[in-house]
Amino acid sequence: MNYFSSNFKLGILGGGQLGKMLLNDTRKFDIYTCVLDASKEAPCKIASNEFHLGDLMDYDAVYNFGKQVDVLTFEIENVNVDALEALEKEGKKVYPSSKTLRTIQNKATQKLFYVDHNLPTAPFSRFAYLSEIEDAINNGGLEFPFVWKATQFGYDGNGVKVVRKLSDLEDLPKGECIAENLVPFKNELAVIVARNASGETKTFPVVEMEFHPEANQVEYVICPARIPDAVAKKATDVALKTSEAYNHVGLLAVEMFQTENDDILINEVAPRPHNSGHQTIEASYTSQFEQHLRAILNLPLGRTDSKVGGVMVNLVGAEGFSGNVIYENIKDIMKLDGVTPHIYGKKQTRPFRKMGHVTIVNEDLNEARRVAEEVKKTIKVISE
Repeated sequence: MNYFSSNFKLGILGGGQLGKMLLNDTRKFDIYTCVLDASKEAPCKIASNEFHLGDLMDYDAVYNFGKQVDVLTFEIENVNVDALEALEKEGKKVYPSSKTLRTIQNKATQKLFYVDHNLPTAPFSRFAYLSEIEDAINNGGLEFPFVWKATQFGYDGNGVKVVRKLSDLEDLPKGECIAENLVPFKNELAVIVARNASGETKTFPVVEMEFHPEANQVEYVICPARIPDAVAKKATDVALKTSEAYNHVGLLAVEMFQTENDDILINEVAPRPHNSGHQTIEASYTSQFEQHLRAILNLPLGRTDSKVGGVMVNLVGAEGFSGNVIYENIKDIMKLDGVTPHIYGKKQTRPFRKMGHVTIVNEDLNEARRVAEEVKKTIKVISE
C-alpha cells in the first residue's frame, strides 16, 4: 500500500502531546491523518489533516471514526475497546490490537497476564473493593507497606499510592484495585520495544527514570541507563519476552524495577509512544514516534541506537498555579548547549500537569544530567 502523498488515511485516537509529536513524523512523510479527541483545545488539532471531536470511551464515536480511516492507532489507553474489536472483525487494521489493549487497560488483568506467561513481576493481590483491603489487613492476609493501584484509569502517578498505615487508605477510590508488594529497588528502568506486523523487532537502549518523590511522576529520563551491561541485557531480554507474549504491533514501553540483587521485575507496560522515549527525538537515529509509524504501517524498522547521551526533563505545572500558562525563564535554558524545549500546546496549566519536556544532549552523560538539573531549577511553568 502507498502511504505517502496518497489517499491513505491514518486514524489516531487521542489528541494529546504524544499524538502531536507523532504528527511531526506523519508530516515529514506526508501521511494523511485524522485525529479523534474530546477536547476542542487538543494539542493535535493544529497538526492533523482532519480533527474530529468525540469521546474516546464512547462506542459510536470510536466506531464511526474508525470506519473512515485505513489504519487505526492510539496515543492513550482509555479508549472504547469494544468498538476497536468490532472494527477489527470488519477487517480494519487496529495497531496495537484490541486484544493487547484490553489486557493492558486493567492493571489486574495486566498483572495476571505476566503471571500466566511466566514474566517476572512483584507479588500482588486483587480486590473488587477498597474495603476488602482492610479486611485482608485485619485477618493478616496483607501486611504494610504495600502499593495500592487502581485497576483502571490511572495515569501520571494518579491511581498509585504507597500505603504504610491504615489511614493512608482514606480518600482513595472505593472500586477495584490491586495491592502489590513494595519492592526495594535500586532503579526504575524502561525499554521500548518496536514490532511490525511482519514480526521484525527492535529495542531502544535501556533508560533510567528518576521520579519526583511527591508527585510520583518521572522527573528525569536518562539514556543510556547508568547500569552494568549484564543488567541492561537482562532488562532488554525481559522487555523482548513481554513483547513476544503480547504479540503486539507498534511500540510497547516496558517499565521495570531493578531490585537490590539485580533482578528485573515488570512494573507495567504502555502500548504506545511513552514518556521514557522522548529523548529519542534528539538523541537517537530514529525517534520513538517515527518508529511507531514504521511499525504500524509494516515498514522496515529504523536504527534504534543513540547518536549521543540524552537526558529528558518533564515540564509540569508548578504547585500553586492554575490558569493561562507562562514558561518563565525559557530563554535562559535555551542559552545552554544541547538544550531543546518541547512545548505541548496546552494553554491551561495546573499543578503537576504535563506541559512539555526538555531534552539535553551531550557526549558526556554526566554533563547532560548536570545541565538537566540546571534546566529543572531554572524554568518554571506558572500562570498569568
